[in-house]
Order: sequence, then C-alpha cells, then structure tokens
Amino acid sequence: MATGSQALGEVVRLFLRLGFTAFGGPAAHIAMMHDEVVVRRQWMDEQRFLDLVGATNLIPGPNSTEMAIHVGYYRAGWRGLLAAGLCFILPAVFIVGILAWAYVEYGATPQGSALMYGIKPVIIAIVVQALYRLGRKAVQGPWLGAVGLGALALYLLGVNELVVLFGGALLVLAVQTVRQLPQGAALFVPILALGNALPQLTTSAVGLDRLFLIFLKVGAVLYGSGYVLLAFLRNDLVLRLQWLTDQQLLDAVAIGQFTPGPVFTTATFIGYTLARVPGAIVATVGIFLPSFCFVALLARIVPYIRDARWSAALLDGVNVAALGLMAGVTWQLARAALVDLPTVLLAITAAILLFRYKVNSAWLVLAGGLIGLALSYFWV
Repeated sequence: MATGSQALGEVVRLFLRLGFTAFGGPAAHIAMMHDEVVVRRQWMDEQRFLDLVGATNLIPGPNSTEMAIHVGYYRAGWRGLLAAGLCFILPAVFIVGILAWAYVEYGATPQGSALMYGIKPVIIAIVVQALYRLGRKAVQGPWLGAVGLGALALYLLGVNELVVLFGGALLVLAVQTVRQLPQGAALFVPILALGNALPQLTTSAVGLDRLFLIFLKVGAVLYGSGYVLLAFLRNDLVLRLQWLTDQQLLDAVAIGQFTPGPVFTTATFIGYTLARVPGAIVATVGIFLPSFCFVALLARIVPYIRDARWSAALLDGVNVAALGLMAGVTWQLARAALVDLPTVLLAITAAILLFRYKVNSAWLVLAGGLIGLALSYFWV
C-alpha cells in the first residue's frame, strides 16, 4: 500500500475533483472511481476493487462514500481514509448548504414554489428507476421477491422501518440456515419482538442533540440505496416528530439529487432547514460519521468477507427489505408530488428519458425546475 505525502496528495486531488463532478448517484460514482483508480491510475486491480465494492454492501451507509474511504485507505493509509472521505463529501455539503440557504430565504416565493413543482415529479421518476435497477439485482427468485413484498406491506401498515429492515435480513438468514441443516431442523427468529426495544419518538421542538442522534441512527443502520433514506427520514421527521412535511422532504431529496456527491447530503439540507448552520453541521456529521468508523473497522478484514456464507444470506435479506421500504415511501411521496396533469406528464416523460435514453438525472432535475417555472406563467 502506497504511503507518504505524494500518495496523500494524489488522494486529495482525485476525490476533491470527484466531489465537485460526480453526478448521477452511487452507481455512477463507483463507475467513475473504477475508471480513475483501476483503469487510469492502476492503484489496484479489478479483484481488489470488486472486493471493496462487496465490502461496502455489507455495512450500512452510502456505498459510494464508503468506496471513496476504502480507496483512500488502500492508497495512503489512515490519512488517506480521512482525506478521501472528506474531499468527496465536503464539496456537496458546501453546495447543498448554499441551496438550503436560498430555499429558506426564497423557497416560499412563487418562483421557488414553481421550481420545486417541476422538480418533484422528476425525483419520483428517478427513485422509481433506482428501485427497478436495484430490484433486478436483489430479487433473485420468488422467495426473495416475497420477502420484499412483505417488507412493503409491513411498511405501509406502519411497522417500524428498523424492524422491517433487520427482520428481512434475519428471516432470509434463518431460512438459508434451515435449508443447510439436516432433516429440516427448524429455526425460529422472533423478528417482531425487536420493535419493543426501539425507542419511539414523540413530537417536540427541534433540538440539536436529537437531530444528531436521528441522523447518526440513519447512518449507522441504513442499507441499500441512498433512496432508502426517504423511508427512515419520513418516519422520524415527518410522522413521529412532525418537524417536516412530505413536501419539504421531497424538496430536500430534489436538492440532494441535483448536486454532485452522495445523496446523503440531503441531511445537510434538512439540518439547515430545521436549525440553520448548527443544524446542518450536526446532521451532516451524524449521518456520515458511522461510514468512517465502519470502513476503519472493515479495512483489514475485506479479504475474508467474500467466503463467508452467512454474510451473503444476510445481505440478500437486507437488500430486498430495503427495496420494500423504497417502494413504500415512493408510493407515499408520489401522492404528494403528482397533483395534476402537468406533474403526471413530467414524471412519465422523465421516466421515459431515464429508462429508454439513459439521460443523466441531474439534467432532468434541472429541466424539471425550468419547466415548473415556465408552467407557472401559462398553467392556471
């Protein structure tokens, strides 16, 4: 592993540039990293890169951010770990912070409302596309498909999202274990009992300590696509604490999608909306801190993870349960975004451009905002 100031400088320059230019979501981010560190710079071979991708899928948090942290550690040790993560995250945090300020100051104006009117349907199409792509990978047969549908049903019935996520993981692990036991030995996993151990939040004034803990929890337990973040934040911030509305949550996701870097910078936007600069800081630190800790713990054991049978089953369960959560929250948010004929047509058009023509999602978000502004002058 390369060390020293030269390697550290290479890491800083690469991930600072990616932090300003990596649009398109986690899959696009990881593809860009592959091109830079395997093909162009040859910092590692294909197998090592694939091992790191697999490792990020076994721990909670934003996959592309954790890949950046892994690559930084591999290239420049512990200093590279910190530098890669911070350089990848901070440009997006800075941009989102500026947009959050503009939203708070001008978002309620007719122009600001018109902009978000056009962006929200596009976001729904983007999340549906992510759901479709992840589903093709995660649903590997009728059994896992049934677990995903069960997760969707439980979420819509109001079951705690942590119970749904970990319950799906444990259920798949248990079934895979039973299949490998002789003579059909049974194994019982009391999944729903986990709900009694989870603290239930109640409506209260915004506090920095509670804001930090909410985003720390999300960063520490969230598997799957960054869009699963919607399910967690909606349950905590919209339904339980009532600090946000569905409309504000959609606005936050729209801003996070339009900017480069990890979707998790949605936390910066929400934190600023709720408690200005201190809120933005504590929310951002809370949601990204677990990723640094998990990668630091995982970095030395990556070569052994690939051969662990239990990790594959657990990951299958986590993935399909996360898809169920994504589907549930997408349905709920679509009801808030698709409010008339223009928004429905915008969502359909965005979906066609995404699925058929592979248009970059950032351009679609920009176009949606401009169309929203135009419609505000012609649509009554």
